[in-house]
Amino acid sequence: VSTCSHSTDLLMFVTLVFTLKSPFCTFLAVVSMAMTPIQRPEMYIIGAQPLCSQLSGLSQGQRKLCQLYQDHMMYIGDGAKTGITECQHQFRQRRWNCSTVDKTSVFGRIMHIGSRETAFTYAISAAGVVNAVSRACREGELSTCGCSRAARPRDLPRDWLWGGCGDNVHYGYRFAREFVDAREREKNYPRGSPEHARTLMNIQNNEAGRQAVYNLANVACKCHGVSGSCSLKTCWLQLADFRRVGEFLKEKYDSAAAMRIGRKGKLELVDKRFNTPTPEDLVYIDPSPDYCLRNETTGSLGTTGRLCNKTSEGMDGCELMCCGRGYDQFKTYKHERCHCKFHWCCYVKCKRCTSLVDQYVCK
Repeated sequence: VSTCSHSTDLLMFVTLVFTLKSPFCTFLAVVSMAMTPIQRPEMYIIGAQPLCSQLSGLSQGQRKLCQLYQDHMMYIGDGAKTGITECQHQFRQRRWNCSTVDKTSVFGRIMHIGSRETAFTYAISAAGVVNAVSRACREGELSTCGCSRAARPRDLPRDWLWGGCGDNVHYGYRFAREFVDAREREKNYPRGSPEHARTLMNIQNNEAGRQAVYNLANVACKCHGVSGSCSLKTCWLQLADFRRVGEFLKEKYDSAAAMRIGRKGKLELVDKRFNTPTPEDLVYIDPSPDYCLRNETTGSLGTTGRLCNKTSEGMDGCELMCCGRGYDQFKTYKHERCHCKFHWCCYVKCKRCTSLVDQYVCK
């Protein structure tokens, strides 16, 4: 297993978000890199050195893109960090909750397994990059793009204006595809090999993440007129809230397709009774660990000590979360607002109530 240095070099994230040999090193650097804009703004000056030249983890294609689009780099890091945060939210009630036994990384050794969890992390991180770059274009932060130039929707009423400054999801999608997939496409593994299968898996899941952001973008409008009469509307293309993207990809995780490398060197379904995955679907090639017990080899933290819901029959329920080991009960104080009253005009006043509640943790 490869290890990560604690360097905060700006672009170490590149090898994280989408590399096979050392993916968890880069996810760690994404987080630290997302804080760099405040601490080291000089790193974003066009032509600044040694932003790209010192990073041995970049592939040849990524290095060229880095040199050409240095002002994009901080947004790639921000986007990947957004993806990590969303992953941890979506899986907060699952046995695997986007955590790792390696305290210096985010996802850890689990990324070496081509499981459906790895598929989700690739997809949500790619989605985060599209999201961040698209928004940066709209806000005028990037030199090579601006507001969205999307065509006027055919179903938009004729008297509504089209052309407000929208999120440039077209540019965000294209740039993320070129940068994120560059490393995968430059690999030269033997056709049909396990390594080749994993590369194809990564590319598929990267695309699924990008498609989610692209397809969920929608039209937003603002009214104009005297006293809110809305006699005129201006509309533009707007990214969906990233929580919605996370929920969409979580559904794709639940229905991810098990694949294997075929004779023609392409991924094929393990079970031919299922539909062939579309570019929007997640795929995986390895079974997932059960995540019940701590395992340094796979990177599983296990579920000992995790809170569970005694009354739930879902994955957050004590039976499933605790993997049949049982659970301990304890009491704790819960503080919350209560007895709220609206006072004219115009505020709400609440009391603070404390109650003793039961909680349950896995053995």
